[in-house]
Amino acid sequence: MRYKFLFSIFVFFFISVFIALGSWQIVRLNWKLELINQIKTSLKDEPVNLSSSTIKNYLRIKTNGAIDFEKQIYLYNLNEKGKPGFEVINPLKIGGSDYLLNRGWIPFDMKNSKIIDIIDKNDIVGILKKQTKANRFKPENNILDNYWFTLDRDDVFKFTGKKFSPYVIYLSGNNELPKPKLITANISNNHKKYAMTWFSLAISIFILYLYCLLYTSDAADERSSVD
Repeated sequence: MRYKFLFSIFVFFFISVFIALGSWQIVRLNWKLELINQIKTSLKDEPVNLSSSTIKNYLRIKTNGAIDFEKQIYLYNLNEKGKPGFEVINPLKIGGSDYLLNRGWIPFDMKNSKIIDIIDKNDIVGILKKQTKANRFKPENNILDNYWFTLDRDDVFKFTGKKFSPYVIYLSGNNELPKPKLITANISNNHKKYAMTWFSLAISIFILYLYCLLYTSDAADERSSVD
C-alpha cells in the first residue's frame, strides 16, 4: 500500500511538471503570435522620421546623416541564395546619436570597392532592428583585416572609437549592390509543437499509470483467488 502511494506521488509530480511546461509554451505561443502581428503591422506602416519618433523594434524610418566610409565594416554572411559574402555596415551620425547602418550584401570581390559607396545620405529609408546577442560559437572578429563574424559591441568600439545605439538600421530599397537585406516577420515559432510534446508526455504517463494500477490490481485478485 505504501509502495502504491509513493508511486502515485512520483507519477503525478511529473504529470504536473509536464502540464506546467505545456501551459508555459501556450503562454509563449500567444506572446509570439502577438509579436509577429505587431511586426507585420509595423512593416506595413509608412516610414516615419527617426529623429521625432519613439524608437522601437521593426520601426520603418526615414532619416539623413553623415555616413562614415572610413570605418566601414565587412560582416561575413550569406545572401538569400546561400552565397557567402559580406554585409556592408557603416557608422551613421544622426544629430547627436550614432547608429550602425546595414546597407546590404556584396560578394567577396567587391570589398573595398568605391562603387559600393554610392548612396544618398539625405534620403535614408530603412527598418530599425534591435541587435541580438551574438552566437558564442562564431569565430572571433579579425579587426585588423576588417573581416567580421559578429557585431560584437566591444570590437565595434575598438574599431570605431564610438558606442552605438542597440538598434541597427537596415537599409531598404532595390539597390543591386549592396543588396539590402529583406526584413520580414518570419521568426521562429515552435511553441505549439513544444506544448503538444509536453501535454502528450503527461497524457502518456497518466495512461501508463492507469495500466500499472489495473495490472497490479488484477495480479492481486489472481493471488487472492489462488489462496
